[in-house]
Amino acid sequence: MKDKDMEKENEIKTVIPVLRFPEFIKTKGWEIILIGNIGETYGGLTGKNKTDFGYGEKYVTYKQVYNNSSVNIAHCDFVCINSSEKQNLVKFGDILFTQSSETPEEVGISSVMLNETNEAIYLNSFCFGLRPFDLKKISPYFSKYLFRSQIFRDRIIPLAQGITRFNISPTKFKTIKIPIPTSTYNDEENTEQQKIADCLSSLDDLIEATAQKVRALEKHKKGLMQRLFPAEGKNVPDLRFPEFQGMKGWEKKQIKDFGEVITGNTPSKKEEKYWNGDFVWVTAQDFKGKYINDSILKLTKFGKDKARVIPKDSVLVTCIASIGLNAINKVECSTNQQINAICCNQEYNYEYIYYLVTYNTENLKQLAGQTAVPIITKKSFEEFEVYTIENYDEQQKIADCLSSLDELIETTSRKVEILKEHKKGLMQQLFPKI
Repeated sequence: MKDKDMEKENEIKTVIPVLRFPEFIKTKGWEIILIGNIGETYGGLTGKNKTDFGYGEKYVTYKQVYNNSSVNIAHCDFVCINSSEKQNLVKFGDILFTQSSETPEEVGISSVMLNETNEAIYLNSFCFGLRPFDLKKISPYFSKYLFRSQIFRDRIIPLAQGITRFNISPTKFKTIKIPIPTSTYNDEENTEQQKIADCLSSLDDLIEATAQKVRALEKHKKGLMQRLFPAEGKNVPDLRFPEFQGMKGWEKKQIKDFGEVITGNTPSKKEEKYWNGDFVWVTAQDFKGKYINDSILKLTKFGKDKARVIPKDSVLVTCIASIGLNAINKVECSTNQQINAICCNQEYNYEYIYYLVTYNTENLKQLAGQTAVPIITKKSFEEFEVYTIENYDEQQKIADCLSSLDELIETTSRKVEILKEHKKGLMQQLFPKI
């Protein structure tokens, strides 16, 4: 090999991200490095059976690695360890990866050990670990984001091999190339890696704080519903709006008293002329929230003629398999046979009935019994009894109260999703393509 060729072969390749903090713009680019050159891999526990779990030493579960970008040792499970297994302890800075899964997209998901502890902690057998040679070369706080970035995911997913179950070889894993910034600014603590980690960590904190608001609102709504509707064995609720206090108690009614109940059906799938039109046909898969405006599958005008048309603003309730999913259709539609629709009459507010059914979902599920495929017949559904009020104004007041809370929950939930999308876009710019 000629000298020039050797120099080219040994030349350190660098890349530059789209977005960079100002103090690093004029510094050198990120180095492209083999994972095998930054650390050594080790395996998780093997040969364990169900009698070994539940006591002994702490271990990081597959689920914990998959669901969290950093390990929370307070949530570790326990496993019995023998003396020959004590060499593979998980240490601060180790990057843990899922090694085996049913889909290639779930292989190579990472979680970083950020706790400095003297506790003995081990790793699940369906995972493996990467222990960096030098934590100054690759910061654990930077690793937390780098190995969950789309840049890394795009490189590891193609390495997952299998048919019914996919695995990645730690040997092949070490051949993956990753970009790492090596620039420092003023002092060793203020590196480009740390800047990126701090930026994304602050965004994570904001996402979690907003998600906590959603959980708090959902908890408040649950508690409010328990007070606005009568508790088990009572015919009046604990909480009633001032203008309705002193009025007669709630009465027991059957679902069929609220309006006509329509059970859906499925036009023949063999008839192409019935399908791929623009008329909404609802299944359990379309229940994504309080309101339904669209569906995955749609009927043509010929299919609509074979279906049972449900007027808009009806209350849809799943009564086969996934029992108790509730929603309001905001467009005229049809449904499959899993769903019973309550087409409310003029005496009942459909929003109120939606919340009334939601509140009684657990009791409704008991009608289905313990069969392999839970099912509530139309007759059983129509005769299901609940306590209700007849005063339409009070129905409206309850519906308005809970609807305003739902709107706040929905708005806050959207903020969480917007922040997650922002983080995803930011990571695509902070980490360079290679």
